[in-house]
Amino acid sequence: MISKSTIETVFETARVEEVIGDFVQLKRAGTNLKGLSPFSNEKSPSFMVSPVKQIWKDFSSGKGGNAVTFLMEHEHFSYPEAIKYLARKYNIEIEETEQSTEDIVEANEKESMYLVSEFAQKYFHNAMLNTDEGQAIGLSYFKERGFTSDTIKKFGLGFSPEGWDVFTKEALGQGFKLEYLEKTGLTIPREDGRHFDRFKGRVMFPIHSMSGRVLGFGGRILTNDKKVAKYVNSPESEIYHKSKVLYGIFYAKQAIAKQDNCFLCEGYTDVIQLHQAGIENVVASSGTALTPDQIRLVNRLTKNITVLFDGDAAGLRASIRGIDLILEEGMNVKVCTFPEGEDPDSFAKKTPHDDLLKYLAENAMDFIQFKASILMKEAKNDPIKKADLIRDMVVSISKIPDRIKREIYIQECSRIMDISEDVLFNTLAQLVQKDIQEAGKQLKQEQKAFEVHKNEDSAVKVKIDVQDELERKLIEILLLYGNIEEEFTDFVWRATEDGELKESKELVKAKVYQRIYLSLQEDEVELTNPVFKAIYNNLIDYFNQNDKFEFEQYLMQLSPELAQEVTTILMNEENMVLHNWEAQQIYVKQKNETISQYVTETILTLRWYLVNKIIDEIKTAVQNETAGDNSENLSMVIDYSKLVLNFSEKLGRVMSRYN
Repeated sequence: MISKSTIETVFETARVEEVIGDFVQLKRAGTNLKGLSPFSNEKSPSFMVSPVKQIWKDFSSGKGGNAVTFLMEHEHFSYPEAIKYLARKYNIEIEETEQSTEDIVEANEKESMYLVSEFAQKYFHNAMLNTDEGQAIGLSYFKERGFTSDTIKKFGLGFSPEGWDVFTKEALGQGFKLEYLEKTGLTIPREDGRHFDRFKGRVMFPIHSMSGRVLGFGGRILTNDKKVAKYVNSPESEIYHKSKVLYGIFYAKQAIAKQDNCFLCEGYTDVIQLHQAGIENVVASSGTALTPDQIRLVNRLTKNITVLFDGDAAGLRASIRGIDLILEEGMNVKVCTFPEGEDPDSFAKKTPHDDLLKYLAENAMDFIQFKASILMKEAKNDPIKKADLIRDMVVSISKIPDRIKREIYIQECSRIMDISEDVLFNTLAQLVQKDIQEAGKQLKQEQKAFEVHKNEDSAVKVKIDVQDELERKLIEILLLYGNIEEEFTDFVWRATEDGELKESKELVKAKVYQRIYLSLQEDEVELTNPVFKAIYNNLIDYFNQNDKFEFEQYLMQLSPELAQEVTTILMNEENMVLHNWEAQQIYVKQKNETISQYVTETILTLRWYLVNKIIDEIKTAVQNETAGDNSENLSMVIDYSKLVLNFSEKLGRVMSRYN
């Protein structure tokens, strides 16, 4: 278990904008920071970070919290893992008690698989550096590739011994379960009940998540056995999904955000060699076809991708199909090819840093120029092939979401292909219209299902929205001002010299949370929203037990559900404006109003709304009565209406009936 003092130090030190900035490109938006959601596919940023409050909110998925909850949501860390990650990031020494056997047994499946993978990475690295076989085969291979000791250590490269089950035996001897060795794909079961190592006799490339967790491995065999695959990757598992991972993203993320560009290549050694050459903003698709999920990983950090192709890459036409996927994500694409016979690895190894930078800058061409040059070679003088080529170009342009960019590219395509802009625009319009029609059909189906649900719930929504909003405002006030002492106006009845009762004003000092609690107690009002009610009770208890309100400490002790709602309430204050609430007697606090006035108005407005509900209930009862004396009910309506008038006087404005 991690000590309480370590956890407190982590929370005091970690900055939410720095932690999230490692995964998402954030841009200033007033006092906050905004970026694209890392949890959903979106074109406009709805992910907000508040450096002042040290919280974040993703309005597209509804998730929110602090730095720790972000890591738990994004990287699927357990709470202790998130704390350890932050401790490493900020060089905080971790104090923890020794884990018991029971604690280890209770670790969930994913956590166990991560632990097995981390052990494997260390084992393969150690086997390469400290065994004769590892040095002779693995280390010598990497040295021949030109990798330095620092690079080998940084990327955690290793070697899996040649024996059939050398690694498996070692892992089992260290207490790791065979179940998780099989689920991660490190060990393969045989039909006779025995097991063997998947990566035996291969040099090892650990594959990391964006946060640096070992997800799986790529293993390269060094023999010329044609019956055996040159590269073998870890199989799909609970922790490794190859379509959602980019090799090198952990080492590249900060450089990508800083340089505002990402170089995309194909292989592990391409990434490592470029990184060693000083080009750190580089990742690889690891030989697999590029996927939308991989592109979105980059899209969180930059809008610019430069795809690097070998000079003699086979099947180049098939490779450039990935460009259309990049364009669909609204990103800017450039392409750079290397001289014939060269790839990023070989070229970076023999080219000085400055010359390499210059080459990449001067030879990176716009995707449309690149695609045209490649496809024109195929078309040559064949008019039919040229027509197909032009259509292929327009199809790529149609994938671009931005209309202005589409028009610019059409003009460029017209110039390169020597064809009328009108023809290209007409073709583009047809393609875009087709996409719109298909999207429209899908939207109609979704709307149809939504309308059924909406019609069922619309009547209920009209009735509960106002009260829900007022209860939300009370929680917001408690979170922002709960522990502040303010001067409130009380209205008390006192006897005059003539013996008459007269209402007079009296100023009293109280903390905001005390004022709200006593006011609701006096009226016997309970919050109706169960989540708000739970947060309200929790806040009142917290204020009563703690002299200071430390927001991060408070958020730590909440359940994930309540923590997410608290974050939503606070970030909504930053992101949303109530629309036309004043027409419904709900007033938003203005800068020139005092906290005490805001508190008083919110409480009185809630009381007014509840009284109006009672009046409506009485009127409904009277209407349903077919006979009998309704004088008592009518008298109650008059009394409650006087109460509404009283609220109006205290608020200093007319409180009309709510409809």
